[in-house]
Amino acid sequence: MTDAIDLLLNTSLWAAVLRIATPLIFGVLGALLCERSGVLNLGIEGIMTMGAMSGWLAVYLGAPLLVGLLVAAICGALLGALHATLTVPLGLSQHVSGLGITLFASALAYYLYRLIVEVGDLPPTIEPFEPLNIPFLTDIPVLGPILFAQAFPTYLALFAVIAMAYVLTRTPLGLAIRMTGENAHAVDAQGLYPTHIRFGAVVVGSALMAIGGAFLTTTAFNSFFPGMVQGRGWICIALVVFASWRPGKALIGALLFAFFDAYQLRLQTTTEGVPYQLFLMAPYVLSITALVLVARKAEVPASLMTPYRRGER
Repeated sequence: MTDAIDLLLNTSLWAAVLRIATPLIFGVLGALLCERSGVLNLGIEGIMTMGAMSGWLAVYLGAPLLVGLLVAAICGALLGALHATLTVPLGLSQHVSGLGITLFASALAYYLYRLIVEVGDLPPTIEPFEPLNIPFLTDIPVLGPILFAQAFPTYLALFAVIAMAYVLTRTPLGLAIRMTGENAHAVDAQGLYPTHIRFGAVVVGSALMAIGGAFLTTTAFNSFFPGMVQGRGWICIALVVFASWRPGKALIGALLFAFFDAYQLRLQTTTEGVPYQLFLMAPYVLSITALVLVARKAEVPASLMTPYRRGER
């Protein structure tokens, strides 16, 4: 018990929480943007996988790390455009299309990786993003090692939370996105194009998801391997509900899950006689519990998963 409490006072634990939360922040913001416009994007798991592979591959072939993130975002946007084409103008099932995108993108990522990269006994690696040591700020007791010694993509994720919160709540574009998710016909009556708004939201949201996947291969790890996303996309879908479709609460949800995950990893090394599988499932059990407690009060966008067809009521 003493060791478990001591872990909570360790700054390395809280620094790890922020690192583990980073891909979840990108993923949940992307899913939130899609759903705010009225489109459920279950392709997130495959989009994150493609982002992880394409971002890593670009760097492996000689591109700078920032270009790797850009390549991942472009690949995610293209997959988002495919999903948007099927679900917005064509009005096909968002569930079926999303699951199809996940299967297609995951398989394509693995195929391209094996086609382009020569894999030997050990997977090829790249030089990943290094933590930024910000002068003076890094030396601040407690907060310095936690907040000011992270890699660049982590700060990008935190900025994305602030930017999305501002856009959705303080700008005409954000109002249009939110209203499209609530009542697309009212948006049409104002002379706007709900199909264009939904299409753009899905494309941008999918790009964010892919950057979250690229974080895994360009920062958290330095190589790509099958299954590395490990269900983070599905966690992001659940976190959107936990967050009640609000960026600020989405950040809290991502940090909460990351804390459970980082804490269980350290508990495994300090607790004897307890099967490690119990620690592995703990973050998911606790996340489901938190989701159940919050989901009852969540206000789902009224037009979520409802295709928009002009002239229909």
